[in-house]
Amino acid sequence: MKFGIFYEMQLPRPWGPDSEWMLYHNALDQLELADRLGYDYAWEVEHHFLEEYSHSSAPEVFLGAASQRTKTIRLGHGIVQLTTNHPAKVAARIAVLDLLSNGRVEFGMGESASVTELEPFKVDFDDKRAIWEDAVRCLVPMFGEGGVEYHGKYFDFPPRAVLPKPRQKPHPPLWTACSQLSTITYAGEKGLGALGFQFVSADAAHAWVHAYYNAITKRLDRLADYPVNPNIALVSMFMCARTDEEARAKADGATFFQFCLRFYNSPDRKRPPPGAVDMWSEYNRWKAANPGAADKALAGGLIGSPETIRRKLRKFESSHIDQVILLNQAGRNTHQDICDSLELFAEEVAPEFRANVPAHEAWKADVLAGRTRLEEIETAAFTERYGANAVTV
Repeated sequence: MKFGIFYEMQLPRPWGPDSEWMLYHNALDQLELADRLGYDYAWEVEHHFLEEYSHSSAPEVFLGAASQRTKTIRLGHGIVQLTTNHPAKVAARIAVLDLLSNGRVEFGMGESASVTELEPFKVDFDDKRAIWEDAVRCLVPMFGEGGVEYHGKYFDFPPRAVLPKPRQKPHPPLWTACSQLSTITYAGEKGLGALGFQFVSADAAHAWVHAYYNAITKRLDRLADYPVNPNIALVSMFMCARTDEEARAKADGATFFQFCLRFYNSPDRKRPPPGAVDMWSEYNRWKAANPGAADKALAGGLIGSPETIRRKLRKFESSHIDQVILLNQAGRNTHQDICDSLELFAEEVAPEFRANVPAHEAWKADVLAGRTRLEEIETAAFTERYGANAVTV
């Protein structure tokens, strides 16, 4: 397996005059460290208006800065919202980042799963999948040489040359967000890398890996003329420390992350006006009222000693996950704890799994060539996004 790190740019209240400044500069320091330690990917979200949960509304600017402070780590948009950005502007931003980073961009695309984000841009929630697909068809040809035009339901683009062009040819690898597990199969059908933004068991990972690769090999139906990107990555809560107890004590942000995720993704909850909800205070009230649930939420994910995390990762490795994306910039997890965690994991855990990457790539090559056939596993039992230990709001 390969390993990525993931950034929502979480910032619980109360905020001081330097809070956002420090948040961004600490994150850049963490990416620079991860690059030196040999991590494979850095993923940055695009979210709008989600106070405290995510202050990452301009990921292209952050990744541009990161491109100048790193050398080898892949810089991933996880994801660009194609429902709220014009395809031509997205294509240009991706190309510039690819040039600045010497061809290290991973291009993740998504719809947004939140009415809070879509409404201000006049995007109807029920139309977002159709808009996203139209945007992909419009955007991908823009990476090619010469001019392009497109006439679709949502985007009508006259003949123009979209400049500049990316360093990677024909363009950076394409991924799509899979905020619902069923979308992993959809990603396979479309030949896109699957960014699984949910927290699943090893058994669920095994089932969805089979569904994904069977979709690529048996039911491929691409949206446009692009190379297939056969990769499946899953996000996991993360904190590595010398003991399990120490790791859990430093990982309170993991529970805050889940609390905010459930709060903002509850469709029946009225959207609060700006500044009306103090998420950190709400979270602490919930935690005081639900101590057992808070402790249970920390039992999942990759939170623990190096040996505990190794044991959990071996189960995911046997499922043939391509990448695990580690999330520990969350809540009030401290900059020092995040850096210490990245260092300890890189020194004592990652080498074992990095050594097995060639064997995994050989397995994948056999699957894609049809030499290894995967069982069609029924996924109905593995559709719960949050898992048995997850926070309930």
